Amino acid sequence: MRVLAVWGAVVAVLVGGGTAVADGGPEADLAYHGAASMAGGWVDLRFTPRNHGPAEVPDATVRLRWSEPLVDRQVLPGGCARFSERVVLCRVGALAADGVGERVEMRVRVRGVPSEVLLEIDTVWNGGTVDRNGENDRQRVLVLDSGDEYYF
Repeated sequence: MRVLAVWGAVVAVLVGGGTAVADGGPEADLAYHGAASMAGGWVDLRFTPRNHGPAEVPDATVRLRWSEPLVDRQVLPGGCARFSERVVLCRVGALAADGVGERVEMRVRVRGVPSEVLLEIDTVWNGGTVDRNGENDRQRVLVLDSGDEYYF
């Protein structure tokens, strides 16, 4: 059922035009903070969504875009679905004004054993709210195959 909710959010984005739907809508400010590490082609990722407000977000979906393709079979957490060979979408759900959402954790495998991978994180659906500060809901993290954690 959660996968259907993710796909429903994708359809809403495609039909509704993304995150900034109307100048007159309620304003929210989404952000994602966490850490990623990579060793032997396995990437461990954890992040927590946050809404700095002032309005609540009725539903949100985040896109995780990898610079390297993922292997075909992945075990993803509930609420997450594979969108393409390099993209995973995760429904983060409703976020109260000035609230913190549930932490998302996953382990994915990229094809081969690259020395680095670039992870881009951004909001693709924010429940019809307007986010005038789009900088903090977009992250670019270079993760080296060192086992070290890289924070964002």
